[in-house]
Amino acid sequence: MKLLRVGEPKKEIPAVLDEKNTIRDISNYIPDLNPKTLNINTINKLKDMDFKKLPEIDPETRVGPCILEPGNFFAIGLNYKAHAEETGAKPPEFPIVFNKSVHSIVGPNDDIIIPKNAHKLDHEVEIAMVIGKKAKRVLEKDAQDYVFGYCLCNDISERDWQKDKGGQWVKGKSGDTFGPIGPYLVTEDEINDIYNLNLTLDLNGKRRQTGNTSLMIFNFNFLIAHLSSFMTLMPGDIITTGTPPGVGLGMNPPQFLQDGDEMILKVDNLGEQKLKVIREK
Repeated sequence: MKLLRVGEPKKEIPAVLDEKNTIRDISNYIPDLNPKTLNINTINKLKDMDFKKLPEIDPETRVGPCILEPGNFFAIGLNYKAHAEETGAKPPEFPIVFNKSVHSIVGPNDDIIIPKNAHKLDHEVEIAMVIGKKAKRVLEKDAQDYVFGYCLCNDISERDWQKDKGGQWVKGKSGDTFGPIGPYLVTEDEINDIYNLNLTLDLNGKRRQTGNTSLMIFNFNFLIAHLSSFMTLMPGDIITTGTPPGVGLGMNPPQFLQDGDEMILKVDNLGEQKLKVIREK
């Protein structure tokens, strides 16, 4: 299934794409896509439903973030060798784990705001996993049993805050609008091969990032096993899994996002984001 949330900010309702990519209202069956509903019961409730009989939603309706109020927004750093190398870092021996504020989350086509005190805003196309049941000390071979679905994520990063202001990466990753997710929350049955997905990001019509999940240093199953060995993961928790090469920081000289820039991000089976960059007034 491809699930989504549509409507004006704070007024979104849950929806699903039918086989003809028509958006259908499922709010009579589940109240929203949030930590209370992201579980196997929701999948079972929806999987045998005839979506064509559900109310149709105008395709021009705004698409919001595909999850409401997740408990955690975890992220993995330097998880593609070529990206680590372009930033001058060695590929990590163990996953680099950090948090993004859940308040950074916005929809897949919402504007990205450059804060007044920001000067080095950067883009990172990524794939995020969403946990579907409580996970504690999960074995790698069982990890997929704990995944509700996957979504596209842009891990917007302010490099000065992240690298030059001391402390942890969370400061550079958590600004308002720094976490666009969606458009869809996609269950695994809709994905051809989770370990062979192409990721791309175009900036102002020019290709900047290209990658494939086959090139991840730490794969999806390993990341769930690793994180759950240190902490309990709960339904709705997001784990965004790292970006391929081509970020602005890695260019010579570095090139950061500017007012008026437009980004298009795509991942096989997960849809696309279209984002405009606007400087805070």
